[in-house]
Amino acid sequence: MTTLSTVDADPYTWPFDGAIDPARTALLLIDWQTDFCGKGGYVDQMGYDLALTRAGLEPTARVLAAARERGLAVFHTREGHRPDLSDLPANKRWRSARVGAEIGSDGPCGRILVRGEPGWEIVPEVAPLPGEAVIDKPGKGAFYATDLDLLLRARGITHLILTGITTDVCVHTTMREANDRGYECLVLSDCTGATERRHHEAALSMVTMQGGIFGAVATSEQLLVALGAIPAPA
Repeated sequence: MTTLSTVDADPYTWPFDGAIDPARTALLLIDWQTDFCGKGGYVDQMGYDLALTRAGLEPTARVLAAARERGLAVFHTREGHRPDLSDLPANKRWRSARVGAEIGSDGPCGRILVRGEPGWEIVPEVAPLPGEAVIDKPGKGAFYATDLDLLLRARGITHLILTGITTDVCVHTTMREANDRGYECLVLSDCTGATERRHHEAALSMVTMQGGIFGAVATSEQLLVALGAIPAPA
């Protein structure tokens, strides 16, 4: 029998339908890649403060360990493009060139945001274990041009806990996509980060408007308390 456990989230106790069911809940780790939080990667090349995008790494590692212990499904995502850049929209390439980090160009971590390059890899702190799904995506949202929805539904997943970077772009886009598909979403405020603090805070605020239009927001500690009340699988 599953112990009833909920998260003291904002703006409602999560999940809306009563209790966390590990069999129906997945942890998403969105784009914890060197290109977004490592020295010499895409974000670093644009001149942003890596401390802001790396801020959520330690709490995410703790959540990941707890999720694995409780038997939650774990999904990782990586943003990147084919080596021939055939899936790279012209406007996305143009914009990245304007800010000094053209996608596909050579950088300290290999070709920027290109699949198979060192910068595209997930950082060691939250690296996937064998058997954990890794979703390779060409865009911001994890559902666009991927099989994520198929994999989630095949496993009976209905509830998603989101971590990753950046809060205002890939995390928010994925949460919106998930919400429109009927998934019950929780984003962890200290397990996410953005290139600017104000954008991080605004993105979290948007989740909670209108009674939780995209889901709910909690801290890693609030989730860990809830997961701690659930017995680990035998």
